[in-house]
Amino acid sequence: MAFEITSSAFRHNGSIPRQHTCEGADSPPPLAWTGIPENTRSLALIVDDPDAPDPQAPEGTYVHWVLYNLRPVPTVLGPDLPPGALEGTNDWNRIGYGGPCPPIGRHRYFFKLYALDTILPDLQAPTKARLEEAMEGHIIARKDLIGTYEKAGR
Repeated sequence: MAFEITSSAFRHNGSIPRQHTCEGADSPPPLAWTGIPENTRSLALIVDDPDAPDPQAPEGTYVHWVLYNLRPVPTVLGPDLPPGALEGTNDWNRIGYGGPCPPIGRHRYFFKLYALDTILPDLQAPTKARLEEAMEGHIIARKDLIGTYEKAGR
């Protein structure tokens, strides 16, 4: 079975439901993974938007969630974080999930799941860059799930 990340809330390249955005409850969508590579000791998840601030003229990537030390089992991430999982700092300078909230246009949101050959130390609410640095040399595999979102009335 191939390494995959999916969501019961939206399909790959599909629209992220409003409840998982700044216009709704701003709760993370449910996520699931299958086909965990052999020798995986932990998983990391980075959710970001490469279309910020305007998909017609992107200037940078906006980070929505930094999560690491997820256990490979169970294979579902619901509203509550499992024991041992640690969160980092998003680009709102908050720890945890910050849902899609594009200022203009339909943006793409990449849910990037990494299989790691190690359990990382507590990185003290790392940024995306700090987590990527800590993962360097430990990534076994990566899979992406892409969702899209555009604010209502835009």
